[in-house]
Formats: sequence, structure tokens, C-alpha cells
Amino acid sequence: MSTEVKNAVVIGAGPAGLTAAYELAKNGIRSTILEADQLVGGISRTVNYKGYRFDIGGHRFFSKVPLINEVWDDIIDEDMLLRPRLSRILYRNHFFDYPLQAKNALTGLGLFEACMIGLSFARTKVFPSRQERNFEEWVSNRFGYRLYNIFFKTYTEKVWGIPCTEISADWAAQRIKNLSLVEAVRNALLGGGGKTKDGKIITTLIDEFKYPRLGPGMMWECCQSNLESQGNHTKMGRRVERIRHSHGKVECVYARDENGELEEFSGDQFFSTMPLRELVNMMDPAPPDEVIKAANSLAYRDYLTVVLMIKRAEIFPDNWIYIHSPEVKMGRIQNYKNWSPEMVPDYSRTSLGLEYFLWDVDDEWTWSDDRLIDLGLKETVTLKLIEENEVEDGTVVRMKKAYPIYDQHYQSHLDVIRRYLDTIPNLQTIGRNGQHRYNNQDHSMLTGIYAARNVMGAKYNIWAVNVEKEYHEETVSDEKATGDRMIPRRLVPDDDAESVASDAVIRAAFAKLDPFALGSAMGLVFAISLFLATTALILKGGEVVGPHLSLLGHYLIGYKVSWSGAFLGLIEAGIGGFLLGYVGAGLRNWTMSSYTNLLKRRADLDESKDLLDKV
Repeated sequence: MSTEVKNAVVIGAGPAGLTAAYELAKNGIRSTILEADQLVGGISRTVNYKGYRFDIGGHRFFSKVPLINEVWDDIIDEDMLLRPRLSRILYRNHFFDYPLQAKNALTGLGLFEACMIGLSFARTKVFPSRQERNFEEWVSNRFGYRLYNIFFKTYTEKVWGIPCTEISADWAAQRIKNLSLVEAVRNALLGGGGKTKDGKIITTLIDEFKYPRLGPGMMWECCQSNLESQGNHTKMGRRVERIRHSHGKVECVYARDENGELEEFSGDQFFSTMPLRELVNMMDPAPPDEVIKAANSLAYRDYLTVVLMIKRAEIFPDNWIYIHSPEVKMGRIQNYKNWSPEMVPDYSRTSLGLEYFLWDVDDEWTWSDDRLIDLGLKETVTLKLIEENEVEDGTVVRMKKAYPIYDQHYQSHLDVIRRYLDTIPNLQTIGRNGQHRYNNQDHSMLTGIYAARNVMGAKYNIWAVNVEKEYHEETVSDEKATGDRMIPRRLVPDDDAESVASDAVIRAAFAKLDPFALGSAMGLVFAISLFLATTALILKGGEVVGPHLSLLGHYLIGYKVSWSGAFLGLIEAGIGGFLLGYVGAGLRNWTMSSYTNLLKRRADLDESKDLLDKV
């Protein structure tokens, strides 16, 4: 098929579009890339203001996909830095480590709040939400409702602008993969390098990442330059307005330049990274009404950064800080110099990026730069991070449609649009907005590579990227890897379907308990219950305080109904409860495993008898 493709048109010079052109160029196919702005990189660009460089949000370069790491290394290997990750949560004027650290969280929240979080978590383990329909239910099942309410609800609703109950659980499943309170505590107490007990990487806990010396835009500027040298031209300031198609094939696109002139760009294959809502509305002739309606129902969150240049070398050590404090509008603060020292022109200075998540109809979106800078300055002072007289300059960068919204109906709208796009095989939509998917940079790049290979005869399912349950693809490292591998599919002939269903039913009915989780929950319940009971008796007082409860001293070394005994009992009861839960879960799992094996053997025997009867 590659011999039939002479040239391609790529809409958008972000990671997905440029990577698609990069892959095509490696196979001798030339591309014309159309970019509406004057900078490449899309949301992964780097803006330069008077020598201060800053991202549109922070962009870590981390991927478990060997192919993506190879592309990064091929483009700017020598200019890639290995940077430590440090990010914390600012809540109630206190910094909380993120990932959560037990000692730090206990100190910041206080013993009572920590105990209540433990009880909330224990309750969730016993009475979880059976259907994880939305973000609130998904996170609460893993952290408990109380911790969710403190560390997730406020920030998430600030970022997305809608209640957590209206955000699809899909978003949480993509962005907080493999992480739970148990795994966070396990990582804090036992170590593990950001891995679960079975060795899987927890992406939210990754503590090192690669980063280009001059910001993520450096990667895509180098990529564009490389493509240009091979005759693949990027047309800047070209905003696509119309996509003409006929008989199931795109013929050309029309883009308007900065002078208002309309240009026509023809090609054999077309790749689009523009928002699906815009793409559908630019099709000529127009798609069916149901497709247009579905596209117009897709929502996007807009974003702006207020950048402050500050006369101080060091402000805080984090790469970024999550702002959970409800008294300010900002959602996150980036410290660009901590991403790379070369992001500032003078090391005695620091630049902070104050991130605001908005709708383009919000009043703040239309505010002047000066007014926004003043807002950012006041809020940063309110958070006690800087002094007002330290700020010497500022600027503002806006990015529309930065985040596709995962509301409760987005998937049904996507299904309608995808069915329509399937009728136009020489048009592939890739990247974050091209698929209305909250992709990381490497996922977007992978869709570009897959799409490019498809025009050369491959059959990758680009819509399967970033829907797998594990973070990133486990084994996408060679030509044999396909997008279909990253979604659940039947691995047995249809005539074995009944046995597969039976196995699934057995696994669901006799699911294993997590010994660490049950032990933690029981330990917390035992410890807190004994502590509260002892405290109540001490406060009640009397001639003989707690004669019956004092009998526990036969089992708990040194325990008695006193303040010292209360704290000693807290520790010992916690350890005892943990061991009881851990061992109990292990024994239960062993018993259930033995029983299920017996059931399977009986079923196999019955099946054999049935087969013999049919001979």
C-alpha cells in the first residue's frame, strides 16, 4: 500500500501529528503539516518570554513503550535530562507529600483525622460501591470517602469545573492506574520503587522522569527541523476551515493563512489532530445530523497560565504543587526551574506558572493580562509562597480545548462519530483532541505511529491506545505489536466460550481478599476501638477504672486502663488486628482456592460423562 501513497496532509503540529509525519518520512512518504499557531508542539509546546521558558502545564517524558523512548532518543538524545520528581499538595496551609507518606499525612491532618480516614477506608473495604459509574465512586473505593473528599474532590472539581459525580470513572481509571490507599501506604512503609506488591509500576508514584534541556517544545522544534530537512514542510498560521470529501474519501482540505487567503492542500492520506467537534463541523458535505449532534455534545476544558518572574533563586523544591485550598481559584503551580535549570535566563530568578482551569465563557477568560497577573500575584501571596514586592514581571498564555471532558455521555457520542469516520478510510484522527481522549504525550505519539503504519499496510487499532487497564502497553516493542492487543478480547475459539464464562463466574464468586488491605483495615479498627474505649473509661473515672477491660493486660503486654496503656494498646491492638486480618485472609484465600479447584474438577468430570453419553 505504501507504493500507492505519494503524500500526506497532517492537521496539527503537536506530538501526534509530528510523530505521524516522522514515521511517514522514515518510509519515504512526504507530508505537509498544517499548524494554526506559530509554535509547534500543541499543548506540549514551550513558550519563550524574555528568556524565561515555560510549558503549557508540565510534561514529563516517561513511557514503558520502548518504541516511544527510541523516538525521543533519536530526536534529542544528548539534550534529554533525567530529573527527580517532587510534587506536593497544598491544603489548609500545610504541604502534604504526594505520593502520600504516612508520617507526613498524620502530622498534617492530626491523629483524629487520620483515624477517621482509616475508619472510612475500612468501611469502604466492607461496603464498597458495587458500580463504579463516576469519578467519586472509583476513587472512594480505593481511598475511602473521607480521604477522597480531602485530597481529590476539591482539586478535581476545580480542574474540571463539574461535580465529580458527573465525571466518568474512565478518567480516573486512565489517570490513577494501579494506585490505592493500600499501595500508597505500602510504598510509604515498605518501599518498592513505585511498584505494587506483584511488581507492576504505579505511574502516579514514578519519582524520576526525562525532560528536554529547554523544555518539551525543544523536542518538537527539533522534530520539525528534522522533517523540514527531508522536504516535509510545516505551514504555520494555517487554520483549517473545510475538509472536502467524496465517495468515502477525503480529497483536500482548505486552510486560511494569516493574511486571510484560502489555500487548498491535496493528498492521498489525511491525519487530523484537531478537536473532533471542529473536524465534524468542517466536513463538506456535512455528515448526518446525528453525527453533528454527537460532535457538538463533546465538551472541552480550557486553560490559562499566569507566569510570574520572581526575584528569588529558590522558592520551593517541587516541580509542581497541587493547590487544594478552596480560597484561591488556581489549581496548580509549576516551578519551571525545577524541571530544568535552563528554563530561566538568570539563576538568581525563578518563574512560577499559576494554572487556572476555565471555560472560555467564564469572565476570567476574557480578563486582560494585567488583571490576570494581578489575580495570580494576590493568590500566591495569600498562599504565603512569595512576597508581593518580589514579582518583577509577568505574562499570560491561554490554551483553548486543552482537556477533553469525560462526562457520563461522552463515550456514546464518540461511538456515533467513530462509525461515521470509519466510512472515510483515508482520514485518521489521532492525538488527544483527535480522539477526545485524555492521552499522555507518549500515547498521542503512539497513535501517530500506528496511523502512519496503517497507510503502509498495517492494521493497527489506534482507538485501542490508552484504554488498557495497565498504564501504557506492556509489550509494544516490535513490528508484531498491534493496537488490538491493548483491549480485552477472546483468546479461545467460540466453542470454548461457555467454559470461559464459567471460569469468570467462579473467579467473581470466590475473588481473593487482599491480605494487606484486610490486615490494615482490621488493625485500624482494633487499634482505634481499644484506644477510644480506654479513653472513655479514663474520662469516666471511678473507684476501679475499667475492671473488665483491664483483663486485656493478660494478652497485651503492659496494657492497663491508663493514658500510657491507651497508647500502648493502640499500637499492640493495631499490630494484632493486622496479623489477624492478614493471616485470616490468607487462610480464606487458600480455602476458597482449594474449593474452586474441587468444583472445577467435578465440572470437568461431569462434562466428560456428558461427552461419553453423546458418542
